[in-house]
This record gives sequence, structure tokens and C-alpha cells, in this order.
Amino acid sequence: MMIKYKSDDGLENWKGRTMEKARQVKRVLLQAIKIAVGSSVAIYLAHILGLEYEASAGSITLLTLVTTKWETVKLSFYRMATFVLAVVLAALTFGHMTSSWLAYGIYVFLIVAVSHSLGWSATISVNAVIGTHFLMTRDFSPEFIRNELFLVMIGITIAIVLNLFYDYEGQRQDLIRYMRETENQLQILLCELAAYLYNKDMEINVWDRIIAFEGRMHEFIKAAYDYQDNTFHSHPGYYIDYFEMRLAQLQVLHNLHYEIKKIRKMPKQALVIADYIMYMADYVVEMNIPDQQIEKLEEISEQMKQEELPKTREEFEGRALLYHILMDLEEFLVYKKRFVNGLDEKKLRIYWKQEMEQKDSANELQK
Repeated sequence: MMIKYKSDDGLENWKGRTMEKARQVKRVLLQAIKIAVGSSVAIYLAHILGLEYEASAGSITLLTLVTTKWETVKLSFYRMATFVLAVVLAALTFGHMTSSWLAYGIYVFLIVAVSHSLGWSATISVNAVIGTHFLMTRDFSPEFIRNELFLVMIGITIAIVLNLFYDYEGQRQDLIRYMRETENQLQILLCELAAYLYNKDMEINVWDRIIAFEGRMHEFIKAAYDYQDNTFHSHPGYYIDYFEMRLAQLQVLHNLHYEIKKIRKMPKQALVIADYIMYMADYVVEMNIPDQQIEKLEEISEQMKQEELPKTREEFEGRALLYHILMDLEEFLVYKKRFVNGLDEKKLRIYWKQEMEQKDSANELQK
């Protein structure tokens, strides 16, 4: 089994992290440019239209741009819906109270309470800004309401347009690298768990490695969600499903490690399971349907059932734990099987067949 350890693995991770940081810097710069340009253009358009409080259009653009594409669309809808609420609440408070500070306090309280109850808390900041305009002018005429509506519409329109510009390819490359890193780490963990069953001395704390990589997996899942939220296609959900499947497998290895550590004396059958784990580790790759691995595991389980019964309590406990380990390994494979079964034709065509054809072509060229 070929797994990259230490220097090779470290060098590849260093290169990958460096590229990832470079793309993160690129995304931050792109976001900064979008916010700066969008806010400036929004203020300019508000000025051209002769709107009062023109600078607020820039603020609304900024507050709307700091989200993903899907969130921007949803937030824009919420902003328009709660604008009506903001006007009504402003008229009820500012129009009937002389104390500015008390009126504004009641207005903000109502805006926050209603927005949170509707699940639209992201609209509070803009409605608070709109509220200050009504507070300062006490003007509830159709002309001034239209002025405020135009400020909101300019801000959200520019945000929607600018959020169409997104570094899809860079983030997709990061996700693919995360997938390869995940597979490599799972392979290494499986080999280290097999070493326990071989009764070899371990120089690495496997438990700490599992916990550390579990945190890394949550970062991968977040990146996958960000990628999906920045595209209007449904198929990028493939990456989310993939990383969640791998996280579930990592948690199985967590349990597997716990079971192995409880074995006081390794039964001879542990060597068979260790050999199987080493065999299985080779197939922890993206494009593998684990039918053969499941079938081989069932054969091992049947063979163990036919063996002579344990004679001592210690041997009995060890054999019982081995059966638990077999069940954990089966669960590990079943998670991948469910993931594969959940792939529709579109995802198979885009993420599996397409890449497989490219690999076949590359192999033909090498020949």
C-alpha cells in the first residue's frame, strides 16, 4: 500500500496550504474591491437621482455584499419585505412621540423583536438606518418613503449584480485538494489502527490525530457549504455530501480506536482483521464502490464464526471486541455505499464519469 508519509506528505500539504492561502487572499481582495466599488456606485446613483441621505445607499450595499450569493438573494427579499414593516413602525413611534431617544428605543425594540421572530435578524441593521432618517425628518410623505425605498433598492440591486463575480474555480480546486487530503488522512489512520492489531509499538497518538483532523473536517464542510451557497446550481451539494460522509467515517474510526484499546490480549484473529484493514485502506478513494470490500468483510466474519470457541474469559472478551471492530468496519463501508447510492445521474456524470474518462485518456497517452 502506497501512502505518503512525513516529508512527502508534509511537502505536499505545505504546497497545498500555500496555494490555499494565496486563493484566500485573492478572495478577500476581490470581496474588498466589490464592496468598495459597489458602495461607491450606489452613492453615485443615489446622488444622480437626487435622493436624500445618499451615503446610506453605500452602507446598504456593504451590508448586503458581505454574504454568499444565495444569502444575498434571500436577504434582498427580506430587506424589501421588512422595509414596509420599518415604515409602519416608524410612523407609529416617531409620528406620535416627541422624545426622540425614547421613540427610537421603542422603534429598535419592535424591529429587533419582530425580525428575530420571523428569522430575519440580518435585516435589523438596514432598518435601523432607515429608522434614523424618519426620526430626523419626521416626514412620512409618499415622496420621502419613495426616497428610502430607492436607497434600499439601489443597495440590494448592486449587491446582487456584484455577487455574480465569484472565484468558483479557485474554491473548487481547494475542495478537490481537501478531498485528497481527507482520503490520505483516513488511509494513514487505518494503517495506524492496523498496527495496534499487529501489536506494534506506536510512536504516534492516534487519538489526538483523529481529534485534530475532525476539526479540519468541519472546516472542509463549511467550505463546501460556502461553495454551494455561491452558485445557483444544485449539484455542488456533492461536496457537502462527500465531506459529511467522510466525517461520519472518521467518527467510526474514533469508535474503532476505542474498541481496539480495550483489548488486553490480542487474539490470533486480530492479525486477519489487521490484514483486512490494510487491504481496505487502499480503497479509501473518491471513486470506489465498496461492494467487494463489504463482501470480503462478510467472508472474514463467517470464517471467525466457524473457528473454535474461546477457552478463557480473556480470550472471550478479546474475540467479542473483535466482532465489534468488524461491525465498525462494516459501518465505515456502509457510509460510503450510501453516499454512492445517493448520487444521481447528473452527479455521476459530472464528478465521476467525467473524471474517470480523463484518467483513462491520461493512461492511454502514457502508453
